[in-house]
Amino acid sequence: MRVIELSNHPGDMLADMSRRRHAAQSRAQDGYQNALIRHQARVQTIRVKRDRAREHRHWWTWLRLTFAVWAEKRRAPATPAPDQADADTEEKIRAGIAGEQLVATDLGRALADDWTLLRGYRNRRGEIDHLLLGPHGLFAIEVKNINATVYVDGDRWRADKYDNYGNLVEQRPITDRRGRSPSEQLNEPADELERFLRERGQAVTIQRLVVLTHRRSRLGPSRRPTVRVATSTGDVLSLVDASDGQLGVRRRTEVERLIRRDHDFHARGRR
Repeated sequence: MRVIELSNHPGDMLADMSRRRHAAQSRAQDGYQNALIRHQARVQTIRVKRDRAREHRHWWTWLRLTFAVWAEKRRAPATPAPDQADADTEEKIRAGIAGEQLVATDLGRALADDWTLLRGYRNRRGEIDHLLLGPHGLFAIEVKNINATVYVDGDRWRADKYDNYGNLVEQRPITDRRGRSPSEQLNEPADELERFLRERGQAVTIQRLVVLTHRRSRLGPSRRPTVRVATSTGDVLSLVDASDGQLGVRRRTEVERLIRRDHDFHARGRR
């Protein structure tokens, strides 16, 4: 299987978050060091006054300044703590990248060279993790690393998380920052790509799959799903094998060219 990386949005986002977090930590550390220097100067000033009071046997002044030194020491600036929220977000992105790579690796082991995996396609409606193009058709694949049991009702997705004793401890909708469920995240750019190909003489039906890659992902009962949902790359391969789509070499070459052209157009627009 050939692999073409059109973009690496998760990797770019991870690198950008890491740079911003380290810059923020550096600023916080610089601020801490400056505050610590000022604090130490205040303590030293009070100590000098205290010691002078002792030399001149001004005992009440000495006692007052002794307590003042103790009080000032307690006002030392706190060491800046790392931003745990940013670190957790980075860890989630890394897990997502690992899930995408797992799917790509498994597909590469199973599929021959007449298949092509285009990674990180983007158009004006969003991004698709993987576009798999081969003799049996064109497949759009969205990868999700969700540690929960996933329930699907049309385009509404929900994650239920249970503890080791089977007790429900968390329940939340599954959406992106724009409020879209995984099926909407996939269908919107896939619909747009279908339209783009059709208008240029390539009427190709894009089959859509969301793959849950977390080892604890489970799929609960689904009602009226708008995409196929898989819990392993094996499920993806089964769908590929069962597909009755037929794309010859010339059509695949043209579809690939159009996909790359469309992605490059929108990538230039974003830049």
